[in-house]
Amino acid sequence: MTAPQKIVVFGGTGFVGRSLCAQWIQEPGAHSITLPTRHLTQAKALKTLPRVQALQGDIGRPEFLDRCLEGADAAVNLVAILHGSASSFERIHVGLVEQWVQACQRQGVRRVVHVSALGVGEQAPSNYLRSKHRGEEVLHHSGLGVSVLRPSVIFGAQDRFLNLFARMQEVLPVVPLTGAQAQFQPVWVEDVARAIVTCLMEPKTVGHTYECAGPDVRTLGQLVQLAGQARGCARPIIPLPLSVGRVQAAMMECAPGTPLMSRDNVDSMRVPNVATGTMPGLQALGIEPASLQAVVPTYLGPAQGCQRFNLWRRR
Repeated sequence: MTAPQKIVVFGGTGFVGRSLCAQWIQEPGAHSITLPTRHLTQAKALKTLPRVQALQGDIGRPEFLDRCLEGADAAVNLVAILHGSASSFERIHVGLVEQWVQACQRQGVRRVVHVSALGVGEQAPSNYLRSKHRGEEVLHHSGLGVSVLRPSVIFGAQDRFLNLFARMQEVLPVVPLTGAQAQFQPVWVEDVARAIVTCLMEPKTVGHTYECAGPDVRTLGQLVQLAGQARGCARPIIPLPLSVGRVQAAMMECAPGTPLMSRDNVDSMRVPNVATGTMPGLQALGIEPASLQAVVPTYLGPAQGCQRFNLWRRR
């Protein structure tokens, strides 16, 4: 199995996809990247990179999948949702994977890398984790050359995790927090992107599942504190039990737009989002994961808005 030259990245216009594209085009012998997207505007920043092609269409349509995968050597699946109904999770994390596998088989694309999540399982506590598990099962029975990555929560300059908690502390005097004791092992987005590239380039990764986790295990409360400290506006945290959090999340789901938190998110926090140690990790891919302390201060520096709010509070 030779290293791929042309790859297709589903979900490639998102947070992880942007880092993956930037790293892939620097690989010796790497030829091109195709990014399927519903809206070309989502790929605007990436289209400035050399050898990156965006194709507009619906990845739920077989003819569009065939068009994207025609002539490709490998495919990467980054498509995922964090909020939605049980049927939505099933459609995105299982149904789309089934369609994607069928299209790979039709087009002769034998090499695939799939990004899943830590904590997946048939008996996992949330629709998100159970559907992610079923998506993995589809791939394992596909006959394709599959590598699976299971990251913990991913952080980096454009994340919607630590950035969100930093912004909250710019405007709130205290932070009511559901699942403050929930455990995570955050992994840097650049390390996840490097893991994907390594899996694509190394045939020996076929058939393996890798746990992608950083060196630090932190509670959610500690991560919120870290975000506030890095921004220069750390606020007191008021822990909320998961039962109260589910009620709060249910109210958020009724608001227009994407909810800040859903009941399914709360359910996911019932199990630690940390590496089990029963599977190979990033070190097995030659990657020494970056720590939170090394990366977070580089993008969560003090904000003027936060400083102004502190001055107002001291009056």
